[in-house]
Amino acid sequence: MYLDPDHCYRALKAHDARFDGRFFVGVSSTWIYCRPVCNVKTPKPENCLFFPSAAAAESAGFRPCLRCRPELAPGNAGVDASARLAQAAAGLIEDGLLNEVGIEDLAHRLGVTDRHLRRVFQSEFGVSPVEFAQTQRLLLAKRLLTDTIISVTNVALASGFGSLRRFNTLFKQRYRINPSTLRKAVDRPCKIDVLEFQLGYRSPFDWNALISFLGKRAIHGVEYLDGKRYLRTVRIEHAGTTHFGWISAAPALRKPAVKVLMSASLAAAIPPVLGRIKRLLDLACDPSEIAAALGVLAAHNPGLRVPVAFDGFETAVRAILGQQITVKAARTLAGRFATAFGEPLETPFEGLRYLFPPPQRVAILGPSQIASLGIISSRANALIALARAVADGDIRLEPGVDVETTMKALRALPGIGEWTAQYIAMRALAWPDAFPHTDYGVLKAMQQTNPRKALEHAGRWQPWRAYAVMHLWHSLEKPKP
Repeated sequence: MYLDPDHCYRALKAHDARFDGRFFVGVSSTWIYCRPVCNVKTPKPENCLFFPSAAAAESAGFRPCLRCRPELAPGNAGVDASARLAQAAAGLIEDGLLNEVGIEDLAHRLGVTDRHLRRVFQSEFGVSPVEFAQTQRLLLAKRLLTDTIISVTNVALASGFGSLRRFNTLFKQRYRINPSTLRKAVDRPCKIDVLEFQLGYRSPFDWNALISFLGKRAIHGVEYLDGKRYLRTVRIEHAGTTHFGWISAAPALRKPAVKVLMSASLAAAIPPVLGRIKRLLDLACDPSEIAAALGVLAAHNPGLRVPVAFDGFETAVRAILGQQITVKAARTLAGRFATAFGEPLETPFEGLRYLFPPPQRVAILGPSQIASLGIISSRANALIALARAVADGDIRLEPGVDVETTMKALRALPGIGEWTAQYIAMRALAWPDAFPHTDYGVLKAMQQTNPRKALEHAGRWQPWRAYAVMHLWHSLEKPKP
């Protein structure tokens, strides 16, 4: 990835937030690297080196700035094939996948050879996947040492290090400070049973529109809104263990970031939980790039995001339940479904009571059990078929999978047509170009009656048609899910 030094330096001098996370600057006079929004005195141009990723800066010998905290920089959202592959790999690495498997398994999961993945990844980020993973582990450890009171040993384990000795050695080698010394230097109160993080984003960000969308679709007992705060229960598999807990997310004060609270029960699964929150809130979005592509459609509200599912199976179930009925009716059915087949979970919040049932649980249900909730038999059969396909590993509902292959597999299931497949691609697979052209709300907003013509018309919005859908729905008083 080529970075023009003159352009980067101008962005650095302006502290332009649009470039936050797009590059990092290493200062040769201090051997510290920063985000372009860092509020320290701007270094001289001859002392600046620019890098496409934090990992590339660290690989060159720079250590992270303690003021701007590079680990809080928002991610990138590439759309071309190579960038998508590299970004998908980076997302899985940030989720901690390389703590469990090797680069060959990661490449196989993405449907490419490990050699091709290494080449594409190096081109996009300036480092190998392994080097990138090591930087992510160290940056997460630094964040946990700074923002939590988790013991240094548990910080090492939560960050993906196999031993405390290895963690101490790498941390001191890379950052020139002992983990315990950094911990002592931090003077801030922290709760014992709650973990707190801040996740950055690029402005503008229409938080109200995002939580309004999520709130109208919130599953009773599983998720709910408390003012401007979104909360939900969590079940997540990580490192061969199932972890349970809760999360909340709300806008941070006086900075472009989201404040995330997480139950301490999720401490051993922090990387994948944070990864899912970033996708749920679409924090890697570059609003200016998308608004430029959508033109007039996005002119009045460039801060709209596409909320990606926290749990792909849950959202797919919600999509099937929402076929040809109102958002409110689908929400009612989803709440009944979670109450009947989910597991109870104790939380500090009255509105969070259940974990959504996993595919393994739904796969063994009988159609009559589901139909007893007021769900028609054809949809009950569709839910069971979907659950079996996901439980058997035939379909994976998560970002990074091959979109066309997954959508083809979805359409082959009973009760799943084009609308449902496109909606799942948009919300569960994080596909930015998904476009449910048969959707009633989309057609109404486009003032079209012919889905084929609507699809042709939407070609001008590629490769951001999923964002176009959000704008079309938002333009209606009662958007369709």
